[in-house]
Amino acid sequence: MTDIGDLFIQVFGHDAVYIDEPMKNHTSFKIGGSTDVLFIPKCVDDIKRAINICKENNTLFYIVGNGTNLLVKDNGYRGVIIKIAGSISNITSIEKGEDRSIIYAESGVSLAKLAGYFLEESLEGFEFASGIPGTLGGAICMNAGAYGSEMGDVIMSVDILDDQGNITTLSKSDMNFGYRASAAKERNIIILGGTLELRVGNKESIKEKMIVLNRQRSEKQPLDLPSAGSTFKRPQGHFAGKLIMDSGLKGFSIGSAQVSEKHSGFVVNKGNATAEDVINLIDHIKDMVNKKNNVELEQEVIIIGE
Repeated sequence: MTDIGDLFIQVFGHDAVYIDEPMKNHTSFKIGGSTDVLFIPKCVDDIKRAINICKENNTLFYIVGNGTNLLVKDNGYRGVIIKIAGSISNITSIEKGEDRSIIYAESGVSLAKLAGYFLEESLEGFEFASGIPGTLGGAICMNAGAYGSEMGDVIMSVDILDDQGNITTLSKSDMNFGYRASAAKERNIIILGGTLELRVGNKESIKEKMIVLNRQRSEKQPLDLPSAGSTFKRPQGHFAGKLIMDSGLKGFSIGSAQVSEKHSGFVVNKGNATAEDVINLIDHIKDMVNKKNNVELEQEVIIIGE
């Protein structure tokens, strides 16, 4: 057990702290070595205290939601992983109007749960996110989107924890939303929650749209195999999946990491892939696409660890 692990247990108790925890159990890729400490906070104050402990002890830390856009290297993470998915996930109605409603949601709530809440409240505009496997915090940070909509379309403001330990609120314009980008990503700040504004709509129409979009997602994406979603950002003027397929890489494998045969924009874990397999495959894809199409792909998957 590490010293930092002992300290976390003293402060937060055994129930919230896991020592030498395999990160393959906390990522959608089902890949990754162990982190020294995995901490599951119960409230925002726990996050602040945990970060302060890490800083005081010169220990690396990283915030994760559901780990749906994350690859942890095979040798693991030397530090503290703070996992907020599920535990910090309250949803609060702030204002109900005839045409629009305002809701506040904490960053650890899953997009699926949030979409279900909006469905029950007959609020439209969030259907695009109902099938995205992740949490609100991660989705805001990367301005996640699908089917022509993105998080920046529905966000009014975001509560954040800055690098000085202060909790402040950023407006939508302060967030500087762009394609798979935001001020949170640029400035490495921690998202605690967001205020969203949605239109009042017809419940049955909202439900039908969610069903249609999720059917399209399941028909086109390899949801039956572990992955981290789209591996690469969409290059300007191109589609990453088509570039990869045109480079002859559909179905190409390194170890148990494979370019999906269903959608070439996804790298999947066929069962026993290592992080090294995935990283080598990503590098090979980038190299081949650049050689054949003169386009540099930028990965969307975040890689951390030793």
